[in-house]
Amino acid sequence: MDVITIEVPQVGNRTHLVHDGENALVIDPPRDLEIVEEAAELAGVRIAAVADTHVHNDYVSGALGLARRHGVDYLLSVDERVAFDRAGVRDGDVVDVGSFAVHVIDTPGHTLHHQALLATDGVGRDALFSGGSLLAGTVGRTDLMDPLLARHLARAQWNSVRHLGTLDPATSLHPTHGFGSFCAATSTSATDVPLSIGGELASNHALNTPRDAFVDELVAGFGPVPTYYRRMSPANRAGRGTVAPRVGHDVGHDEVLGVLARGGWAIDLRSRESFTEGHLSGSVNVEYGAQFATWVGWLTSEDTEIVLLTDDPGDLTEARRDLERIGIEGAHARVLVPGVDLPSHPTLRRAAWFGLADAPADRVLVDVRHVDEYDDGHLPDAIHIPLHHLETRQHELPAGEVWVHCLSGYRAGIAASLLQRAGRSVVHVDDVWENAPLETSRGEAA
Repeated sequence: MDVITIEVPQVGNRTHLVHDGENALVIDPPRDLEIVEEAAELAGVRIAAVADTHVHNDYVSGALGLARRHGVDYLLSVDERVAFDRAGVRDGDVVDVGSFAVHVIDTPGHTLHHQALLATDGVGRDALFSGGSLLAGTVGRTDLMDPLLARHLARAQWNSVRHLGTLDPATSLHPTHGFGSFCAATSTSATDVPLSIGGELASNHALNTPRDAFVDELVAGFGPVPTYYRRMSPANRAGRGTVAPRVGHDVGHDEVLGVLARGGWAIDLRSRESFTEGHLSGSVNVEYGAQFATWVGWLTSEDTEIVLLTDDPGDLTEARRDLERIGIEGAHARVLVPGVDLPSHPTLRRAAWFGLADAPADRVLVDVRHVDEYDDGHLPDAIHIPLHHLETRQHELPAGEVWVHCLSGYRAGIAASLLQRAGRSVVHVDDVWENAPLETSRGEAA
């Protein structure tokens, strides 16, 4: 039995393909099925079954579509309310896939009907696919279904991961969430170090904390939830991933201006360095990368008209795919033309932290990091408005030149373009927090 892990950093998750050399089970696939099918083809195996550990809150699932395309069962908790037929499974069920068996374990917590899947091959090579329950060093958050259920589900989460902790310590662990997804209770990062039940027993706080203390700490530590998350569960319950995404078309300069005039967004995918050197007036810079879809989905609404601006057609293809993964479809595109879309002179200032010393006396410093980052340490005179609140709270900023910063410069680039679009004079502090002036409001080194 072998496990192939498919990284999907654009939604902060991993998809897993477990196989015996001939037959494979695919767990928690994204909407774009080609990356899973290519992995199966490269391994020389057929997709024999597909499963979701839960109805996902953070991306459009491709599981139902993949199962239908290959004429195989789609495994999902029998208790989930969905608008399509599936092979409903419950705690204790065993599903044979080729020469290995898949044991279904109810693990409520991240969602009410969450399940983990334990694959065994009879010779001691067990693999646990934990979805959003037991993660690398943490657990899945319990407030996404309904904040009012957060404590109830936190208690269930504690029981679930404690149950998983009784498995053979040599069992390899393969979570779906926790590699950039906001579905994780605390941040984790992708790692090449193999995970195991034994490793988590030694280091995971959830497995070493009494239940009541764990629940109190868990529910007190939840960060913000991207606004598009509330659309994902209904979309997945309706089988949205089986429907081909609407495709946008290439547009001209005048059509881009029309989108802006109608209140739509012209999103510039280029680097923040290129954006500050010249850009279309009214455009917003969301530099293409792993965080791109998260921030576009968070800052726009479901009915926002979007046109993507770029000088790299490759980035355009990837950006459209990433947006489709979270249900944003039909984005138009414009390849930027110097002299038409781009002015010949810089239209937004960038500066390093040391430049703050030369800022005008009435400058306004804006910190757009998350609440927990701000609480860990901030500059005494900084006005704190998290990026996802900036559009609705920018009226709170006093007059003066705005200097906007974050942790690395990425979010500050988005914020600077939003503020400039609103008519403010802006300086983008494109520098890392470690280089900020040393004294913070809590006396910590920056």
